[in-house]
Amino acid sequence: MATRALLKALSKRPLHFSTTIVSRSASTLVLAEHENGSIKAQTVSAVVAAKSLSEDNSVSLLLAGSGQSLKDAAKHAASCHPSVSQVLVADSDKFEYPIAEPWAKLVQMIQQSGEYSHIVSASSSFGKNVLPRAAALLDVSPITDVIEISSSSQFVRPIYAGNALCTVRYTGANPCMLTIRPTSFPIPPSSADSKCNEAPISEVDLSTLDEDYLGKSRYVGHTSQDAERPDLGSARVVVTGGRGLKSAENFKMVEKLAEKLGAAVGATRAAVDAGFVPNDLQVGQTGKIVAPELYLAFGVSGAIQHIAGMRDSKVIVAVNRDADAPIFQVADYGLVGDLFEVIPELIEKIPEKK
Repeated sequence: MATRALLKALSKRPLHFSTTIVSRSASTLVLAEHENGSIKAQTVSAVVAAKSLSEDNSVSLLLAGSGQSLKDAAKHAASCHPSVSQVLVADSDKFEYPIAEPWAKLVQMIQQSGEYSHIVSASSSFGKNVLPRAAALLDVSPITDVIEISSSSQFVRPIYAGNALCTVRYTGANPCMLTIRPTSFPIPPSSADSKCNEAPISEVDLSTLDEDYLGKSRYVGHTSQDAERPDLGSARVVVTGGRGLKSAENFKMVEKLAEKLGAAVGATRAAVDAGFVPNDLQVGQTGKIVAPELYLAFGVSGAIQHIAGMRDSKVIVAVNRDADAPIFQVADYGLVGDLFEVIPELIEKIPEKK
């Protein structure tokens, strides 16, 4: 009876809760990728995603590496996007190469001192390598390949090779750890080359960094394309070849056409498995996710795993001799024809890119 009377009395007067108790302002740590003294475009997309978590979100960028390249990257990071409020720099030979073990320990140490509400990385090879290991150290469950942020705790991600979308609500403890699909968070043109309002740069104290991870993995080597082509993940135009090209020698036609268009070169998993090109050119669910303004597909059948990597392209053009090829179901323009006739004709008629 006493409890019922108390509840009745409380119902007659408004209840006021302090916002400091009910909610906590968001603060996000973005794991930054850099190369040759510049921040990669997918990291800026991660900053765009982090800003959409909350209007008053404080975004910090974490860089790790050594030498002059790291210093140049830090300067670029400070002005890469107006939403960046702080740049944290971990300068040590331990981070000369982006190996998962030292990076995960670094993230754990930063989180224990900074207590961020979110930790975000691009869904790239780097992010897929580092973030799950860091999440295990922090004893939280990461949410991967996010394509839409509904609120600070609700996200949308593709499942079944992109054929369905799943809405996920995070109910665990801080931090909420995310990898985001860069193509779903495009960089606004106004912020691409912003030089104003540079964020402060702070050096991370590494004296307390646990070094138990040393010796578990080591850097062996790094290979990259020698050709001066746009990066596959951020190119405006992508020319992709599939198993229909039949050999590595024939695949050079695709490379020549891409050269004329100033485009990046892509390949299907079948072409990569057949040894036509290296696997860093693979587009698809198990390769790179791209969303260029123009996607040209030659000899591509249109397997589900490949479609998952390019279906967000603005305009898709497909050339295949099989009129029933699944690629035509997603293509904006399709040509049923022999690619060994079509590609040479395109190379001949398209003027050289100035």
